[in-house]
Amino acid sequence: LECVTLEEVRSHQAAFQQIADANDGTRASGTPGYDASADYVAGLLSEAGYTVERQEFEFSFFQELSPAELEQLTPVAASYETGAFVYSGAGDVTAAVTPVDINLEGDRASTSGCEPEDFDGFPEGTIALIQRGTCPFADKSVNAEEAGAAAVIIFNQGNAGNEGLIIGTLAAPVVTIPVVGASFDDGVALAQDGSTARVFADTIAETRVTENVFAETPKGRDDNVVMAGAHLDSVTAGPGINDNGSGSAAILEIALKMRKVNPVNQVRFAWWGAEELGLVGSNHYVANLSEEERDDIALYLNFDMVGSPNFVRFVYDGNQSTFEAPVPVPEGSAEIEDLFERWFTSQALPYDDTEFSGRSDYQAFILNDIPAGGLFTGAEGIKTEEQTAIWGGTVGDQYDPCYHLACDTFDNNSDEALETNSGAIAFVTLTYAYSTESVNGEAGKPVPGKPFPLPEPAGPEGTAGGGGGGADPHDHHGER
Repeated sequence: LECVTLEEVRSHQAAFQQIADANDGTRASGTPGYDASADYVAGLLSEAGYTVERQEFEFSFFQELSPAELEQLTPVAASYETGAFVYSGAGDVTAAVTPVDINLEGDRASTSGCEPEDFDGFPEGTIALIQRGTCPFADKSVNAEEAGAAAVIIFNQGNAGNEGLIIGTLAAPVVTIPVVGASFDDGVALAQDGSTARVFADTIAETRVTENVFAETPKGRDDNVVMAGAHLDSVTAGPGINDNGSGSAAILEIALKMRKVNPVNQVRFAWWGAEELGLVGSNHYVANLSEEERDDIALYLNFDMVGSPNFVRFVYDGNQSTFEAPVPVPEGSAEIEDLFERWFTSQALPYDDTEFSGRSDYQAFILNDIPAGGLFTGAEGIKTEEQTAIWGGTVGDQYDPCYHLACDTFDNNSDEALETNSGAIAFVTLTYAYSTESVNGEAGKPVPGKPFPLPEPAGPEGTAGGGGGGADPHDHHGER
């Protein structure tokens, strides 16, 4: 296998940037920018000799056309930082504010809005003020609309770590009224007696068609397939050159380099659509496989944000040495983590654990008992002093300060993170192309060429157990 170079991976990111520039600054699924990104990937793969499959599917598209607004008019006048929830309805509402079963004292435990009974006596036409906690945002919003609310404000719960502005997702277009977020302190202000407010959301939600793109090596066992995937779409707010042009570019260059490899196991590369709206593409793919086709997948490798500018080199914690996983961890996932860690150790590169959370495109695979692993360099989590001492960067800043923003451009990148992770992705993918014995017991053969013995893992640095750390979820689901 020819070496995968930083310059080649960056050239694909540059192409993604040019596509976004020509398409209103975005590559979101359901937009011309995504279609052009899929054409770019498929075109290069076809030119390299791959047979490319493009799998179309419908999904619920959402876009915030202009910034949401939240103003309190009485008993105080103030404008608050806010944002529309994903799949919020549109509207401009000025009305009285009605708090719904909120708890501003003590532990602030809250079931606000979770039951229709919470809205008994709710004055129709008012704005429902709902506290985060216990049930999905969608349930709270649906109950509010059914009770006659003209708009919904969901404010953060106020317990430790849940105090700032909260903007989540309803997971699907389940309401037609505006739903916006607020911090705990702003929620307290809005809960005052006699409170009136204005809520504005300018959104679009409709069914659109997008696609996944696949290419697989023509040779290798088709009953022991190694899959490597990355989501190709950005958010509507920006070009998504780190999230996830980084993972998409890395596996694209690796696929191009592997076009002449003669592997023992077939390698299937996947570029997922509509990940940013709830892992739609990968879920659609796995759900439409037969049981036999699912059983033929030996393992899945996921690469979602591998070049964050203020990075930490995170590996999915498949052995749960740092984080107890909130999802099933299929047998063999720990061995995938081990191979990444041994590679980084061989290169004298420090690494740490990130939670095996299922909150990216590997979710559908692990829920079908397919071993998984991957790399991540951080999203909205905050870099600690300890992490800065190990990996450099800026203490107190997000791992990716442009996460889900318009500034996630070609310049929003760490060459060091992208280069070292691209090398790790290439090594692990090629290793499993020849043998998955350590993961599922299916023997193959060594990678051709000079043997490359790997040391035992040095172990995670241990910086990820609290705060932002490796618990930084890169989440696209309806939070509670």
